[in-house]
Amino acid sequence: MNLLLGWLGALGASVIAACRTAGRLALFGLSGVSHLLRPPFYGRVFLRALLDIGYFSLPVVALTAIFTGMVLALQSFTGFARFSAEGAIASLVVLSVTRELGPVLAGLMVAGRVGAAMAAEIGTMRVSDQIDALGTLATDPMKYLVAPRLLAGTIALPLLVVVADILGVFGGFIIATLKLGFNPANYLSSTIAFVQTMDVLSGLAKAAVFGFLIALLGCYNGYHSRGGAQGVGAATTAAVVTASVLILAFDYVVTEMFFTR
Repeated sequence: MNLLLGWLGALGASVIAACRTAGRLALFGLSGVSHLLRPPFYGRVFLRALLDIGYFSLPVVALTAIFTGMVLALQSFTGFARFSAEGAIASLVVLSVTRELGPVLAGLMVAGRVGAAMAAEIGTMRVSDQIDALGTLATDPMKYLVAPRLLAGTIALPLLVVVADILGVFGGFIIATLKLGFNPANYLSSTIAFVQTMDVLSGLAKAAVFGFLIALLGCYNGYHSRGGAQGVGAATTAAVVTASVLILAFDYVVTEMFFTR
């Protein structure tokens, strides 16, 4: 009986701690968004974050997308050939890439690259007292460090997903036409016939949410890091892990909003 009560107590404490963390994260995000609505706006910090999140993440996102499209076409052909449904490959590739794989894989790649970098940069500033020094210089750390990154993440990831969608579909086209023997014109016409505006828009909406979450968690974990180099390392790990989990969780939430009638 005492063992059961102890287990329930530990479970309750974990749930309460998780709720407190979620509340602090929500308040942190609301504070960052509110600072976007009030001057001044640090345009140079925003542009640097936009380049770091968007332009410098382009190679890894592009490679991930094109190989995903190639593998998807190859694997779907293997399965559909059993039912003589090879003609559905083009629709499967374009819907899978635009609705799910494009935004999710791009989000996970950016979370691993940019979320960790944000947490490490801001965490290093925290443990070296640079954030406190910003306050002494009459510069709000939330407005200078957090708000521009939140906006940059929300804008940059949908732009990356546009590229990922194009390259993912192109990867499927390459495999279908060069390896599987599809007619290029028929494959392209099937792709255009099946994809709808809502499919693309839902993926871009997911990307905007994912970009905001990646920037939020990178900034939050770095901003609250403690304990020197070890604390910065822990904050970096937490930023990547929590961003990846929340990307998958919010992927379901946004899908439910768009495609459930």
